[in-house]
Amino acid sequence: MAGCGESGDGAGGAWHVSVVKYRRGAGRPAYGAARAAGPLARRDGLSVLGRTGEVRCVDSSGRVLWTAACSGVPNAAHISGGRVLVTTDSLDYTPWGHLGPALLDLADGAPVAELRGASGAVLSGGRFFLGLEGYDVFDTWEYDRDGALVDSWRSYGHYVTGTGIRVVETDRNLPTGSRVVRLLPGGAVERGPALTDPLCPEPLVLADGTILVLDAGVLRAVDRGLGHSVLAELLPVDPDQTWRCRGGLRRSGDRLTVTLAEEHRDRPGKHVVHTWTLALRPGPAAV
Repeated sequence: MAGCGESGDGAGGAWHVSVVKYRRGAGRPAYGAARAAGPLARRDGLSVLGRTGEVRCVDSSGRVLWTAACSGVPNAAHISGGRVLVTTDSLDYTPWGHLGPALLDLADGAPVAELRGASGAVLSGGRFFLGLEGYDVFDTWEYDRDGALVDSWRSYGHYVTGTGIRVVETDRNLPTGSRVVRLLPGGAVERGPALTDPLCPEPLVLADGTILVLDAGVLRAVDRGLGHSVLAELLPVDPDQTWRCRGGLRRSGDRLTVTLAEEHRDRPGKHVVHTWTLALRPGPAAV
């Protein structure tokens, strides 16, 4: 079932995995990882917190510096250039399923701009990225610290930031056109490896910038230059069957936990959950 090896264009060869443990059993898929308790964001002794209908900022002593009302439930915050971008989940049905987000002044919580997007990312210098997918929209927009539109791209998915911004695309289409890409100035998109799953789970990012992507039962590594390799073929899923499977990735030290919930072909709603524990190591593959 699980094969570990290396293929692609030679990147990702800095990392290798081996199966330590495998188990399977009846279960239910995890539809997205639950957000850890605690602040949405921290910066320079300040913490941004959220609860239904409210965003607030506290200092290191827990003193509330400001409170701002919001529509929905805050789910993430991104701080840069003295601003904080807050995205929210909706309490009520909307065509997009999301309300917000809002760009706030970090000093006092005053609104700077009301924007549109489901998920966000940030780079230094007050560069904010928002993305949205659905209803013929598959886009990412860049805004400055004042909420002015700076750039836009025809791409959306999981954002990975560093010296630039890469995207593990999630287009939700069968067949999918999703890839791992890099967003370049002027709306240009540098195309990296093609993906099989139109809805890959959130990737892991290693210290050297390598992205680990669980793609239809295959664990892929994509480096900063978009070079890629296959680390393990755990349970490859046919492209037209990806809708039956939902996966997840977690890391603890040098161990990866990979889960893949597979819906029975003839028993809708019933799943088998496959779980692998993998040893992650740098350097050449063991002989």
